[in-house]
Amino acid sequence: MLSGDVVAVWEVELSDGVHRVEFAHGTTTGKRVVCVNGQEVIRKDWMFKLVGKETFTVGSAQTRATIAIEAVSGFAYEYTLEIGGKSLQKFIDSRAETTKTWLLKVDGEDCRVVLEKDTMDVWCNGQKMDTTGEFVDDGTETHFMVGEHDCCIKATSSGRKKSGIVHSLLLDGEKTAASTQ
Repeated sequence: MLSGDVVAVWEVELSDGVHRVEFAHGTTTGKRVVCVNGQEVIRKDWMFKLVGKETFTVGSAQTRATIAIEAVSGFAYEYTLEIGGKSLQKFIDSRAETTKTWLLKVDGEDCRVVLEKDTMDVWCNGQKMDTTGEFVDDGTETHFMVGEHDCCIKATSSGRKKSGIVHSLLLDGEKTAASTQ
């Protein structure tokens, strides 16, 4: 695991879950260690160049991630994380546009359901779900099961151009209000 040289920790929210990225940088030895969800993915023990980039993947979709190490002054360094070629903030903003996430309890268990709006893929607790889509009078419905429960994501027009399509999650026919995005 990582020692006392941890200089940055990020939480990266992907469709298959929230991933923790930790970066350790030994500024005297040049050591670089990257861990994703507690698993070491990069270790370089002696490096003479203290600045640069480390690239690795995150999540089941193998999303490309890069940590940039830059000197800001003297022996101070700045660490930035890029996901899919975008700064973490731009990536988060982009995901807010292209995904919808609900956090809810099903049979006493926490569930995280993610809809990828561009592909209509649905994920539940890191597993891509088998879905069935159908057109209905007021939009579309995407059906899937969580355990023994019928789930449905309804996509309906908001009636307003700016907000476009509204996505709602129904669990056993009841609308869930536990939306995070």
